[in-house]
Amino acid sequence: MARALACARRGAGRCFPNPSVGAVLLRGERILGSGTTQPAGGPHAEVVALQSAVRRHGARAVRGATLVVTLEPCAHKGRTAPCCDAIIEAGIARVIAGVRDPHPHTSGRGFRRLRSKGVTVQKGVLEAECREQHRGFFSVVQRGRPWVALKLAATLDGRIATAAGESRWITGRPARALVHRLRDRHDALMIGSGAARADDPALTVRRPGHSERTPVRVLVDARLRVSPSARLFRDAGAAQTWCLCATGHGPRKRSAREARGARLLAQNARRDGHLDLRFALRRLAREGLTSVLVEGGGGLAAALLRLGLVDELHWFSAPALLGGDAHAALGALGLRRLSARVRFRPRVVRRVGADLYLHAVLGSGGSR
Repeated sequence: MARALACARRGAGRCFPNPSVGAVLLRGERILGSGTTQPAGGPHAEVVALQSAVRRHGARAVRGATLVVTLEPCAHKGRTAPCCDAIIEAGIARVIAGVRDPHPHTSGRGFRRLRSKGVTVQKGVLEAECREQHRGFFSVVQRGRPWVALKLAATLDGRIATAAGESRWITGRPARALVHRLRDRHDALMIGSGAARADDPALTVRRPGHSERTPVRVLVDARLRVSPSARLFRDAGAAQTWCLCATGHGPRKRSAREARGARLLAQNARRDGHLDLRFALRRLAREGLTSVLVEGGGGLAAALLRLGLVDELHWFSAPALLGGDAHAALGALGLRRLSARVRFRPRVVRRVGADLYLHAVLGSGGSR
């Protein structure tokens, strides 16, 4: 199952709206094949593992084998045929699954279908780790929104730019390399209009030795203030830039961005002119996204935290000070009582180059 989880991690951010599942086919202690769910429309991990094993060892070697998979095999037809049917037809004798699929189309049906055909089923192996791997998929099914991770990089006094707006670079190269690895594991990267205008980021994944990949870039820009000549829009057709905006913009504003390949996801603005972020995240889930990494700015981060929409935090702290006149990493939360503070449970605290890195998940005391 640990090996299946490693396979699953390789597909993270690449196969939404499907979960990135990993599968390993074995006979005794001999690995016959392994697989990762392919991008949407492609085969699921179970089928990839079966095909790999048949190519290497032949169909006879697969009959009577054991399939280890991180998530319950599907029993319904979507873009692809049910995985359960492929498992049964291949003659698999035993299926070991990490966690039950929460989706109502599958939940328990996959196990029942397999058992009805004489396949032995065992579930719950490394269940916590499998739930963690599929947390975005679980979030969409159970809460109707993607899993939201917030990344912030600041000085020790919580500042992200000088009073004059200079911000490159707060953290060192090793920390920035880790950020690119984090980006690579998510379906989408989100940024607010203020940060996009100030920094003009490309929001791509750049890792030495790896091909450049760009998750979906989600720009929260209710008033369409970010120029269509910004880097986010320059290759919006190939890299997918989605713009969450308010309704009511004229055709000229819309067409300037759509001409560059961007998708405008419009919704009614609130009375204060801002977007309803709960509705926006539900819209992203309906569009297929399961995990979103929020990269700024401070206003968007604070708004998500106030609404209890942040599930985990990646905080990079540089050993430097900029002072009270510098730009803060986080906007106002409007807290009047200390008991209302947003608290996280640390999972990882370590040094990355000269900087400190904290990875934490929402804990007790945070709003939701």
